[in-house]
Amino acid sequence: MTSSTPTSTIFLVLRRLRTPLIVLIIIFALSVLGLTLVPGPPDANGAIQRLSFFHSVYFFSYTATTIGFGEIPYAFSEQQRLWVTLCIYLSVIGWAYTLGTVFAMLQDKNFLNAVAVQRFARQVRRLREHFFLVCGYGETGRLICKALDELGYRAVVIEKDEAKVGDLELQSYSADMPALCADAGEPDTLLFAGLTSRYCRGVIALTNDDSTNLAVAIAARLLAPALPALCRAEHSDTVANMASFGTRHIINPFEQFGEYMALALHSPAAYHLLLWLTGLPGTTVTRHRDPPAGKWVLCGYGSFGKVMTEALENASLPVTIIDRSPPVDPAHHWIKGDGTGADALAAAGIREAVGIVAATGNDVNNLSIVVTAHQMNPGLFTVLRQNHVANRALFDAFESDFTMVPSEIVAHECLAILTTPLLAPFLAAVRKADDTWAEALLQDVTSRFGWDVPAVWSVAINIAQAPSVYRLLMRHETRLKLGDLLRAPVTDRPDLSCRALLLLREGDPPRLLPDEDQEVLLGDQLLFVGDETARKELGLTLFNAHTLKYVLTGLDSPGGLVWEWLAARRRKEEAARR
Repeated sequence: MTSSTPTSTIFLVLRRLRTPLIVLIIIFALSVLGLTLVPGPPDANGAIQRLSFFHSVYFFSYTATTIGFGEIPYAFSEQQRLWVTLCIYLSVIGWAYTLGTVFAMLQDKNFLNAVAVQRFARQVRRLREHFFLVCGYGETGRLICKALDELGYRAVVIEKDEAKVGDLELQSYSADMPALCADAGEPDTLLFAGLTSRYCRGVIALTNDDSTNLAVAIAARLLAPALPALCRAEHSDTVANMASFGTRHIINPFEQFGEYMALALHSPAAYHLLLWLTGLPGTTVTRHRDPPAGKWVLCGYGSFGKVMTEALENASLPVTIIDRSPPVDPAHHWIKGDGTGADALAAAGIREAVGIVAATGNDVNNLSIVVTAHQMNPGLFTVLRQNHVANRALFDAFESDFTMVPSEIVAHECLAILTTPLLAPFLAAVRKADDTWAEALLQDVTSRFGWDVPAVWSVAINIAQAPSVYRLLMRHETRLKLGDLLRAPVTDRPDLSCRALLLLREGDPPRLLPDEDQEVLLGDQLLFVGDETARKELGLTLFNAHTLKYVLTGLDSPGGLVWEWLAARRRKEEAARR
């Protein structure tokens, strides 16, 4: 649809029904006028009776509406009956014309779109909780919405494909997600979708069209500059254009996976730690074997193939490319073909290779490549590109070492940035850390929490996110340590099932893995990993002063002013008796 400012539905209806309504009004007026003028039968005194204006309106109202009540002041004369007969046929014609216009209007796509826009805008205006604006409900958008719903966030969706909007309405989300079939690249659409709403926490551009994502990025930058915008881009010129006007988060799934691959080659433990922390809620991460050193074969020298070639060559691993067109750089060893046949693979030296990358844009071809390659060399390390989430069953059946799914990579990155801002600096530190340190941390956290994707959250020690701790520190009554906050607010469990990963303090360098003796100060920002129970119980400690007192002292204080007064009075009485 072509979006515009939402128009009043009542105004649209009146504009479409203007002529039929005028016709009905004219018929009604003429009928009433005739009934008041046509003479009726004489009364008992011989005087000619006439219907009053009120009686005429009353009679024609129940007659023209097909109710046929039957109450009349008196029996009509022949002249009146003739006039009523004429009016009945006129009213039938008028109603038929009006109903035909109404039915035609209800089948008019433009009118239905206008009504949908109005309903959508009204739903967005009524939102009184934080939400994310998701532009594009493809495979990535579906993953994002599902993850946001599991994390307790709302989403407002703009999607150009009507079928995908219908699919969203069929999903069993815990909360309604307003959706509109429209072009997200139009600023008006973004505005009445809540871009400038005070409840909007971020905008995510996930369409398959780089130009549309660019338009969303520009609109977000100009109309809501303080709002975080995450935009997908698969072409270098689009990435450069977005970056030129200050788009803070640009996600290229191919480059992102290239960084993952480079990290796996450099520090396998850090790679698996990254996957574990940024995984989608409800999923389980499996530890893969480390990429081996030696000769690699790559099939498909497109955008993803170029990124993978660069990652392998940066790790000093030789690569042989199989593609129908020769690469621009003549330094690469190139074999003409698509890799689905054994001849091209054999010519590329697949039997002597240690790994293969199936990087084409066709899922069937990628599966054919790796199956043929494994028949020729069963020990190959396999990197497999999966273009569509719908083919997951086929790719799971093959069990490749690495499976690159662009939609999942984008979803992982978006969730990490939007829901847990502190995760980005921690992962940046992990990428730079020694593999021995990363391996020790990975073993520690996975032994405590398992390989299921954990809950990762951040906390700022301020009045909004930790009011009880904030008030305690403002009174300067005690020094608070991190270990104090990590005690469970119940008697049967001494500590929360979580761990602090990062502490940010203004003026100080980031502190990785702060210990429990670390003092907590006002303004500190902490990143935690653990389970959902620990997250909820820590939140209770941070918000409730009585819970905080319990975890600090072990004393269960009564809640409420009355009970506090009674408890204080009881303590005074006990002290007096002593």
